[in-house]
Amino acid sequence: MKKIFYLLAISGSAFVLQSCGDSAKRSTDISDTSIIANDSTFSTDTASRTLADRDTSFANKAAVGGMAEVAFGKMAMEKATNSMVKDFAAMMVKDHGKANDELKAIAAGKNITLPVALDGIHLKKQQELEAKSGIAFDKAYVMDMVEGHEKTLALMEDGSRNCKDAELKAFAANAGPVVKHHLEMIRKIQSDLK
Repeated sequence: MKKIFYLLAISGSAFVLQSCGDSAKRSTDISDTSIIANDSTFSTDTASRTLADRDTSFANKAAVGGMAEVAFGKMAMEKATNSMVKDFAAMMVKDHGKANDELKAIAAGKNITLPVALDGIHLKKQQELEAKSGIAFDKAYVMDMVEGHEKTLALMEDGSRNCKDAELKAFAANAGPVVKHHLEMIRKIQSDLK
């Protein structure tokens, strides 16, 4: 009888230990699941932040490009010798000025802080243009406009496809055809200047 009692006591102890081990294991499983859930939430937040960063990057690039078009256009309105170049420059000031205002309004509603000055690349181009005069200025300005509009068109096409914010996506989609038209015009002017 004592043997049966000991056997039952040992079996009961083993059962209790096994149960404790299972609940510790379940506790570990739950905390691992929580960590995984928290990690996936973090990944989603990171993805959302990355998408928002992509839209902000688009807005910043578009703002700097637009400011450069206006600044270079104002300079060309004063310095250009060719009437087609002067007319194109006036169109740049008008069209890109309008687009800049639209972008500023969208950015303000999204709490996106846009740059207020040209970046280093555009400042260098501005200085190079300021140092030129006559036909040399006209050709340099036109070349910068061709390069700038090629990059801006690519930016707008990318933004119209990949921006997650509906207003920024619409801005890019609407600006794309205008930029393409500018590019066609400046390429014609470039071929006429040769």
